[in-house]
Amino acid sequence: MPSKYEILIISIASPLLIGVYENSKLIETVESSGKSSEVLLKILTELSAKYDYQRLIYTSGPGSYMAIKLSYITLRSLEILKEIPFDACEAFELNENKPIKAMGKLYFIKEKNTIITKKFDEVLEQRFALPSMLSEVTLLDNNKPLYILPAV
Repeated sequence: MPSKYEILIISIASPLLIGVYENSKLIETVESSGKSSEVLLKILTELSAKYDYQRLIYTSGPGSYMAIKLSYITLRSLEILKEIPFDACEAFELNENKPIKAMGKLYFIKEKNTIITKKFDEVLEQRFALPSMLSEVTLLDNNKPLYILPAV
């Protein structure tokens, strides 16, 4: 059976994390502290020279709105130009459901199945991780950006 390659992108926080999966198993990790706007397409292009990936998955939110928008536009362009489909997952899938930085002292948290914002006086560490198997990630019903605007 030929290998099936897929890419998982975590672009909502620094560092940018990209995982290459072969038959759903993580085989390569790319990490970059550069801005997504400068490195995301470059990394995906380099990976396409090594792997004939068939699908892309990205964290559609919550998190950095700019990174979410940029990732969506990049992946949508690849879908149109190269016919590579893409899916989305929630960022909470990749950080053990811990709070995600919104703005200022506000963080996104997930209570039951609802995403809300909550103020924390201390700075919370942002740590995301690529799962060893893609089967550990629940895909969303659509790949649109998940914008949750905090109350200001």
